Order: sequence, then structure tokens, then C-alpha cells
Amino acid sequence: MMNTLFTMQPFTLTFVIGIYLAAVWLYKKTRLSLLHPVLTSILVIIAILSLLQVEYAAFEQGSFLIDFMLGPSVVALGYALYEQVKLIRRNMLSILTAIVTGSVIGIVSVVFIARWMGADEIIIASMEPKSVTTPIAIAISARFGGLPSLTAVVVVVTGIFGAVVGPFVLNKTGIRSKIARGLAMGSSAHGIGTARAIEIGAIEGAISGLSIGLMGLATAILIPLLRLIVT
Repeated sequence: MMNTLFTMQPFTLTFVIGIYLAAVWLYKKTRLSLLHPVLTSILVIIAILSLLQVEYAAFEQGSFLIDFMLGPSVVALGYALYEQVKLIRRNMLSILTAIVTGSVIGIVSVVFIARWMGADEIIIASMEPKSVTTPIAIAISARFGGLPSLTAVVVVVTGIFGAVVGPFVLNKTGIRSKIARGLAMGSSAHGIGTARAIEIGAIEGAISGLSIGLMGLATAILIPLLRLIVT
């Protein structure tokens, strides 16, 4: 019965959006980073689906529209980029340097940490694109023998962690540059980090949105190159 109910898009969309709006209300009331709406929504939805024993296939069918809208929502960031195009052009060299550096550090650090902890090559390949938006990360993971399902989980966890902890770390380290803050959020926490960056400011949000695409491109190019160097 519950599986059938959750295959109905109107019901599932109302269910997901309702929980998210409640999570947003709670976050605004408490202003606690650990109660970030995305994190709270995911935990509540998982708990309810588990309690009701709803199969993921049923939930996926009912929430198809939300998944579909991820593409247009990313494209919509182009308007924010257009508004900041002059600023981006003036700082393009710095932006590209930061993206390449961040991509190299992100890939190398996860490889060394995973190997130090005894992880096998499948796990490493799954975690290498952790700082890239989900569709690109899954494609990279599958190309190099990783597990796309594991990669998707790692990417979501990375994004939530970056969105929650990122602003705190930037504030404590005294980073005030709006460009630097936007780059840090987008290149480390992709879409979820960009949503948080938009809350911080228009420039931070635009630069963070730009870094999603650049980080994906850089990571897709650098992973095979770094693998050649290591081997």
C-alpha cells in the first residue's frame, strides 16, 4: 500500500517539499549549522521511508520530477554568472589557478588517506571525484572502476559537510574575499555548497556556481593524468 502511494508523484512531491519547508523553518528559527535544511530533510525522509518500509524504487518513481529539475536548476545559475561576468573576467587567472590547485589537492588527499586506511582500488576510484557534482562524479567513478552508488553517497555527504562547516571555517580563518569564499564553497561542496553560498551573498553564489563546472572539468582531466603519474 505504502509503496503504491509513494509512486504517485503528487503525493511524493508534497511529502518531500513539505519536509524541506519544515526543515527550512526550523533552520531559520535556530540558525544552527547542524540543522541545515538539506541534512535535516534527508535524515527525516530516510527515517520515515524506513519506518514505513517503502522501497527506494517506489520513492524514486514518485520523486522523478525533483531529480529531473536538478539539471535546469544548475543551468539557472548562469544568470547569476552573467551578472558577475566583469568581475569573473578580471579574476579569471586567479579562479583557474584556485580550481586546478583545489582539484589536485582534493584528488591526491583522498587517495593517500584511503590507501593509508587500507582501502582497495574500487573504494578509492569511488571516492576520487568526491568534490564534483553528482552526475559528473558518477560518470568519472564508473569510468575508472568505482561504484557509482557509493560515489553518489560520498558526494552528498561531502556537500552537506561543506555547506555546514564551510562558512564556519572561512570565518575562523579570516578569509573575507567574496571570490575566495565562493570558490571554496563551490569547489569543495558543489551544488549544496553553492546553495549555501547564495545565502551568504550574490558574488559568493555566482563564483560558487562557476566553480561547479570548472571543478568538474578539472577533475575529469586530472584524475587520469594523476593516475598515469602515480602508476
